[in-house]
Amino acid sequence: MNATKPWYLSRTIWASMVTIVAASASMLGYPVGDVDSSAISEGLLEAITAISGLIALFGRVRARSRIH
Repeated sequence: MNATKPWYLSRTIWASMVTIVAASASMLGYPVGDVDSSAISEGLLEAITAISGLIALFGRVRARSRIH
């Protein structure tokens, strides 16, 4: 496995974060029994990808210098 990607595009990282948040919420007394963590992870990953694309596009439009 030689390909790399940013940490925020990793499904494993997002699934782990959702698991940690769900476990913490459960410990604090919030009901999380019916939560589909894989669907939440996938939705968060898609949202992060869309937001990062928008930021990249906006950054290029606002840039003051050319790309070589």
